Amino acid sequence: MSYLTAEELLAGSSIAHEIQVPAAIMTPGSAVQAKDAMKVKLRPLTVRDVQRVTKAAKDSSSLVSVLMLKEALVEPSLTFEQVHSLHTGLARFLLDELNRVSGLVVEENDMAEAVQAPLAKACFILAQQFGWSPQEVAELTMGQILLYLEMIRQHRVEVEGA
Repeated sequence: MSYLTAEELLAGSSIAHEIQVPAAIMTPGSAVQAKDAMKVKLRPLTVRDVQRVTKAAKDSSSLVSVLMLKEALVEPSLTFEQVHSLHTGLARFLLDELNRVSGLVVEENDMAEAVQAPLAKACFILAQQFGWSPQEVAELTMGQILLYLEMIRQHRVEVEGA
């Protein structure tokens, strides 16, 4: 097995993907069906794109979405105002496709594996038992996590034995 070259690593970011847009997405609630397939061309987001969008949008998640689409739409190329004017169903569809072609989608099997991971399970149990937020659990050390889990286990044994 050989290592990837820099060119091979960077090649994926330059590929534009043709995305078929269903007529039901283009004209929701309309009985009119398009004769020809409608499509757009999206390019995957790069790390630089994500950093720029995040910095520009600051704390506005809706602005992040608009900026992501503006960066990724190759054909047709739209201005910020045009992207901002898309109807929400179409924008949501395009964002889902953009996340997919950019490798930002977590597959169901991958999500199940992550949930089954011991640390994720431990954090869930601690949050459930003590009412802690994810941020509070994340601040615990590994030793603290193990200590609290052991305390929960011992308490369960005592309750079941009584």
